[in-house]
Amino acid sequence: MNTRNGLAVLALSGTLLAGLTACGDDTDPTSGETQTDPATSSSTPSPTTPASTGSSSAPTEPSTDSSPTETDAPEPGTVVVPVYFTGDTPMGPRLYREFRRVESDDPLEEAATLLVGGDALDPDYGTLLQGVTVESVEQRDGAIVVTLGDDSPLTAGKGTSSVEARLAVQSLVYTLQGAAQTRDPVRTVLSDGSSADLYGQPTGKGVKAAAQLEVLALVSVTTPEEGATASGTLAVSGVASSFEATVPYAVLDSSGKEVISDFTTAEQFGDRLYPFEAEVDISGLEAGTYTFVARTDDPSDGEGPGPFEDTKTFTVG
Repeated sequence: MNTRNGLAVLALSGTLLAGLTACGDDTDPTSGETQTDPATSSSTPSPTTPASTGSSSAPTEPSTDSSPTETDAPEPGTVVVPVYFTGDTPMGPRLYREFRRVESDDPLEEAATLLVGGDALDPDYGTLLQGVTVESVEQRDGAIVVTLGDDSPLTAGKGTSSVEARLAVQSLVYTLQGAAQTRDPVRTVLSDGSSADLYGQPTGKGVKAAAQLEVLALVSVTTPEEGATASGTLAVSGVASSFEATVPYAVLDSSGKEVISDFTTAEQFGDRLYPFEAEVDISGLEAGTYTFVARTDDPSDGEGPGPFEDTKTFTVG
């Protein structure tokens, strides 16, 4: 992500200001991949697919596949869920997705707990939900209902902008809709069952997911995962909305020098994020720690805010 390469965070996107409302829209919280969020497949979830809670509310967006590679044997009693953490971009804070393995007995609550705790594997990611605690998450009455701990701040802290407050709520919406594979709105309540707005946002009556291009970072790397080990070939996948579907990428050594530079092509571009894949030949690299970076193409040639990017550190054995 751009923080690791020192890109300045510029003005917040005007579309973000306009789009993050309680009514939202009917856009699925997807990033184009089967495993990102609510999948359209009716297949039984496995440790490499999101948790399903049996909701009949299925998203209508076509499903494509560029799923994370799982090299370990499936762990009994676990599922993989997407968690949407916050990170910096040239257009202000946006949501970056990270797949996490959680216990299958209560994946929604576990996903929410990872989110509010900012417990990301990628050090570039964090949370805007500081101080929020989650007592339970359940699906009922056509909604995903989050019971907040009584000590949770219901108003945004000093210095938190309205855009950040709305994005914080959207991080919860995207995470829970993705884990539950549903487009049901997300409601927050207190332990006594009474509706509670979160960070001053009207969440008590339910919040839908805002459009992807308004809240998500425009490129997100799925593989390699942060801290992965590779040799010979580096399998790369992710999602992006990049000009003409071009996704430039590079491998940097420990000094930040580019040792590999190339590009791949996403399936489409323009209206949402679409999958991309690449096989990167790293056979010529010496053993050590490297950084993979994927970017959006910059048709403005430096005149605009600059490309979005996401990075993952990996080790060549």
